[in-house]
Amino acid sequence: MFVVSLSSKKLRIVCLTAFCCIIISIVAGMVLYKYSKTDALNTELSVNNSASDINEIAAFISNFGLEIKEEPDEIREIIIPVEFDDVYSGYNEIQLSQGYDLREYSGEKAKNWTFTVLNYPGYENQECIKINVLVYNGNVIGGDVCSVKLDGFMHGFAKE
Repeated sequence: MFVVSLSSKKLRIVCLTAFCCIIISIVAGMVLYKYSKTDALNTELSVNNSASDINEIAAFISNFGLEIKEEPDEIREIIIPVEFDDVYSGYNEIQLSQGYDLREYSGEKAKNWTFTVLNYPGYENQECIKINVLVYNGNVIGGDVCSVKLDGFMHGFAKE
């Protein structure tokens, strides 16, 4: 039989040290997980986010195998809300899934470029398929591909 005797003071020090080590390990694991997930998304996308003009936006879109009309359907200025409602929170979930986070731009003005997609698979009427690219200070900060039909869809730049 093996017996270890510790005074209550030494026992508290050992428990506190063990507790601190566990907390530090958990925090370090969370940080590493977050950065590995972000790196994986950036590697998966591995596209140039420059969007200072229409040519760079078209080049960005082509990275996802999409062809667009030469001229945008619409270019409009938007303001990213400071507080997200349910709709914006849901839209930001799409952005988070592709490595963007609109919360970083809360209260900022951005441009939404909308183009008609010409080669979306499985759709005869290509006029109803659009791509929206959100641009802030010459860089893509998010966007989506969607169908404007009543029973349409919306997803990130890459088809799921």
